[in-house]
Parts: sequence; C-alpha cells; structure tokens
Amino acid sequence: MFTIQGKTGDWEVVIGLETHIEVLSNSKIFSGASANYNPTIAPNTQVSFVDAAMPGMLPVLNEYCVDQAIKFGLGINAEISHISRFARKQYFYPDLPQGYQISQPAEEPPVVGRGWVEIIGDDGNPKKILIERAHLEQDAAKNKHDMHPSKSFVDLNRSGVTLLEIVTFLDVKNPENNSYISSPDEAEQYLRKIREIARALGVSKANMEEGSMRADVNVSVRRAGTNTFNERCEIKNMVSFKFIKTAIEYEARRQIEILENGGTIDRCTMRFNQGDGTTSVLRSKEDALDYRYFPDPDLLPLVITDERIERIRKTMPELPEATRARYINVYGLNEYDAERLTETVDVSHWFDTAVGGKNERAKPIANWMLSELFAHPENFDITNEIRERDADEPRIITPENLAELVDMLSANEINGKQAKEIFIKMLDGETGTPKEIADKHGMKQMTDTGAIEKVIDEVIANNQSQVEQYKSGKVGLFGFFVGSVMKATKGQANPAVVNEIMKKKLG
Repeated sequence: MFTIQGKTGDWEVVIGLETHIEVLSNSKIFSGASANYNPTIAPNTQVSFVDAAMPGMLPVLNEYCVDQAIKFGLGINAEISHISRFARKQYFYPDLPQGYQISQPAEEPPVVGRGWVEIIGDDGNPKKILIERAHLEQDAAKNKHDMHPSKSFVDLNRSGVTLLEIVTFLDVKNPENNSYISSPDEAEQYLRKIREIARALGVSKANMEEGSMRADVNVSVRRAGTNTFNERCEIKNMVSFKFIKTAIEYEARRQIEILENGGTIDRCTMRFNQGDGTTSVLRSKEDALDYRYFPDPDLLPLVITDERIERIRKTMPELPEATRARYINVYGLNEYDAERLTETVDVSHWFDTAVGGKNERAKPIANWMLSELFAHPENFDITNEIRERDADEPRIITPENLAELVDMLSANEINGKQAKEIFIKMLDGETGTPKEIADKHGMKQMTDTGAIEKVIDEVIANNQSQVEQYKSGKVGLFGFFVGSVMKATKGQANPAVVNEIMKKKLG
C-alpha cells in the first residue's frame, strides 16, 4: 500500500478519476459538422447552425458515436444500459453557445454502466479498478485569450465534438473494498490502460498532448489502516501523466498538513500550477455551480437492444492485453518483448502480418523488429500505411519483406551476415525483394560440405605456422582460421558448418 509519511504518522491516498476522451467519428454528436477538430484548422470553419446554437436548430443524435461508446464499454467489461437519456447541464460560460451542455446525468443510467480494468497494484499483484460509468456528452468550444491584449475569442470548431466521460467507482458502502486507485503510479497505470483500450478499439486517439484525452483528479487522504473516506478536492483538466502524478502527491501532502494542524478539508475545485508543481483553489464548495439538469426535450430516450450490442461485440478486435498473452503463450516471447510489440495496434498488426500464422517465425521476427527496425524509425513505416514515396526517400520495409528474409535465413539460403547486408540495402532504398537483392549481389550461402572442406584444407595448408601455435595451446587462433575461410568464400560459407569441420581438422 502506498503511504505518505506525515508529522504524526502515515497517511493513505484515495484517488478518483473522471477521464474525458474525444470519440473518433466523422461528424459531431448532434450535428453533421466535421469532428476533425485540430489547432491547424482555421477557427470557426467546422461549425453547423446546431453547434452555434442558432434559434430553432434541433440536435440529431449521431448513432455511430453511440456504437463507439458501446464498443468501449465492452472493452472495459461493463454493463451496457438498454435505456438511457440525455439532459441539459445548465451553466454559463463563453465557450458554451447554447448556455447548457447536453450530457447524461449521474442520477440516470448512462450508455455504459459498471465496469472494470486491471492494473498491477503497488504490491505487485493484479488489481481491478472499478469504473462506475461512462457517459456521452458534447464538448465545449475553445476560448483563446492570447490573440489580443484586451479581448478574448471563441473558436466553435470543437463545439459539439463527442466526449465519453469515464468515472471510477468508490464503494463507500463497503470501505474495505480497495478496488480504487490508491497511488500516483496506479493512477498513471489506469489512465494508460484506458488509453490503450480506446486506441485499440478505434474509439479515440486518446492523446493527452493534443487534448483528446484529459482527466479531472479527485484526491482525499486518510490515516493509514483506517476505512473511512474523507472530503475530497478535485483538480481540473489535467493533460499530462507526469503532471497528474505530481499534482496527486502535492495535493495529498497539502491535505495532510491541514489535517495534522487541526484543520478540516473543504471540498474545492483546484487548479494545477505547472510552473512549480503546486495546486491552488479555483473555487470553493460554496461557489460550486448548480447545474440544474433536466431532460433534453429535443432528444428521445436512447434505446439499445441486445442485438445491437452483440453486433458490435463481434466486430471488436483483440485487445492488447489478450494480444500480449497470445505472444507469450503461443509464440513463446518473453514479457518485455510482448509489451514492446503491443505498444500500439499498428506495431502488433505489423508483427502479426509478418508472422503470418507461422509460429516458428515469431521469435526471429520479434528480434529483428526490436533490435533493427525500431532503431530505424526514419526508414520504417510502423503504421504500415500506403502512401506516396519520394524518389530519394528510403525504402519502407514491409512485413512481407521481413518474413521472406527470416525464411531465407532459417532455410540456410543466406547466413546472418548476408541477411544484415540485405536488410541494410533495403533500408538504403534498393528495390526488390530480399531474394531478388540476394540474387543480384550473389549472396547465397555455401552449404556444400565438400566444397567447404576443400577451402578449409587450403587455409590449413597455407597457414602451418598458425596451425602449430593453435595445437600448442593458442586456441584463440580458431577465429583466425574461421575468418580466413569466410574471407575465401566471400562470406558465403555456412558458419556453423565451417566451425564443425574446422574443429575436426585441427583436432
């Protein structure tokens, strides 16, 4: 259990996370405007009358976004609600043109109900983190305060983009249930797992750097060994794993100091100050907004059938956790290699394409990818996307290229040195398959034992002085003889065969 030492003893941390991910879709959740929001697009060009809240404009639900939410729910082992509703969350802010946000209230079933993900707890054992809900809502616009010395501007491009908010669960009725986040490291693990699932399912880019994934962090503390839950403070709009961990620890220590000095914790919304890694009060409980939810009169209740859920379930790809297990149990890879090869869906797809269902290829292809391909990101298109290539751009090595190279090596058609040379030539832009490149440069491994033995006899006959030294105890000269044979055969002799025959000849 993670604890923080205070002046009067140890304290535990209780952490809740409300994670927002932008749902991947062509259009927004309630309008036909493009959802391809990004900072490079001119402001206020991806906006419909609905997004701008023009009078008389009615929202129309994007059913694809609902499918995306269901898919994510299945990915986190969650219940899918058969009936859920949308409501208007009332508050005023310049980036909210309607004066309310269409969301799903906490008092009603959301699209995605109770679920869980598994992380490795601080004790080194698997730990389930319970998720209370994941609900759909529309994103706000974006305020811009740095374009004019005395004015702020609003960009409506993001207004109405689909958000899925994922909320962790704290079982207050059973305080001994520890299926919640209890350390900064566990918080990072949980968020990375959410991101991994969202990306693998194609639900979201979940990229914190660009804002398509962000989190509100709730922090409270309690004496180590106790089961009571104390008042919490919420740190808003965190967009960095590093800053989230820093904010949790600072906020926990701030609360501990207050409690140890005889004070009480007031529920507050906090801001995180990136410059010095501290938190400070944004607004107090007394200033908290009353959102005054009420059912949206323009949107019918959302009805989800079992048939729809099963249809979506059948289209879901293998999740990274299952892929890692397959690589370890079926292909015999170690945990580290399996982790590296499932860092993104593109990487695991590339690897599986190269293996092509032939288990014997798995380990050598993994070795080539991890030791060679990953060392040449400028030459290796890990996304395996089809794109135009400039004439002077280095060649992209395909899964089929690597599979052929590995097969040639295992069949003793080429040796390791030749395989590396072919690989480098492909990186340098030489056209042709590995076999075509090998034929072009005369790279063919000599496996004829008679021919190899003849070359060995010539090397021994021409180096009698070294033979005598070797037999008198200078065994390090063995490499000299092998190297001489490889040189005489222009690197084409099978090294294993050379070693075996040479040992017999030298005695």
